[in-house]
Amino acid sequence: MGESNLSNLAFYSARPTLRLDGQDNAMAGSLLQSMVMHEQEGGLSSMELAFVNFTARDSGQVGAAFEDEQVMKLGTELKVYAGEAGAPTEIFSGHISAIEFAFDSEGPPRLVVQAEDKAQHARMARRIAVYEQQSLADIVRTVAGRLGLTPTVSGLSDSSVVEVQFNESDLAFLRRLAMRHGADLQIVGNELQVSPRRDVTRNQVTLRMHSQLHRIRAVADLAHQVTEVVVTGFDPAQGQAIRGTGSGATLGPGSGRRGSDILRDTFGEREQQTSHRLALTQAEADLLAQAEFEQRARRFVCVEAVCEGNPSIRVGSHVTLADVSPRFDNTYYVTACTHRYDMRRGFETELRAESAYLGNPA
Repeated sequence: MGESNLSNLAFYSARPTLRLDGQDNAMAGSLLQSMVMHEQEGGLSSMELAFVNFTARDSGQVGAAFEDEQVMKLGTELKVYAGEAGAPTEIFSGHISAIEFAFDSEGPPRLVVQAEDKAQHARMARRIAVYEQQSLADIVRTVAGRLGLTPTVSGLSDSSVVEVQFNESDLAFLRRLAMRHGADLQIVGNELQVSPRRDVTRNQVTLRMHSQLHRIRAVADLAHQVTEVVVTGFDPAQGQAIRGTGSGATLGPGSGRRGSDILRDTFGEREQQTSHRLALTQAEADLLAQAEFEQRARRFVCVEAVCEGNPSIRVGSHVTLADVSPRFDNTYYVTACTHRYDMRRGFETELRAESAYLGNPA
């Protein structure tokens, strides 16, 4: 698959488009200086926008642009769209949670606003709760209902004997369980989406060196690779110790040599005994061991890259690198991305991605 054109036009504007409380605002759009949007595994996307806080109005008066809170204030609903201005793609939806005034002698006053998506509600309060004989899918539905979100869950139907939320926010609790089960969660619109990592393909993008790909650093590292993960525990119903193992099944996008195989051939067997994940059934022990092995395996090859601004690159996207290196030309899963716009460099996308596979040498 080759690179897709970011626009049908040879030259196009990639200036972000804003909607405030559901309305377009020409003044806010024209005074925008910069945008930084962060997205990561585990949810809670954040947005920072900087504006010139000084303007001339239709009446002829010159003064502060946003101090009357008619356009921007704490709690304002914010949607941001990026890409070609004629056909932009939504990259953020949330509410303004912080406002900053900034000034120095080198320019006009600035207004900086910070916003978070709807996962913000899930981090605002800690609670204690016990969930018995429930699956992760059941727990997600319970928490989503408490937050006023619509749950969208794929799989994750295996029940745990007990899960305890102890002095944790709903966001921290769900992140911990999702990681434990090899899953990821994101807020999309009004949906709380939770799926196993192996089922997530948000978009598919190809980046070619000396084209849309501006900068890259790729590392294959055996330091945290293992050939097997072991999780132990005790089954109180059966009255016996249990031992679960994991050695890899579904390791995500890409192809080539697995880190565990290279480790075995190079340094020998390396078993990882995981003591902090106590299992209460054999099925749970096997599930936890498999999830941890896959998590380690996927981090064998890690990539940091900067490319032309592309709103299709999101957490969960599969990015294929081309013409980089025979060993690193592969498909990677995006684990974090930053969409950045300013008046100097325009629109760029930074990403972090990972793969369980290293290609063959030339």
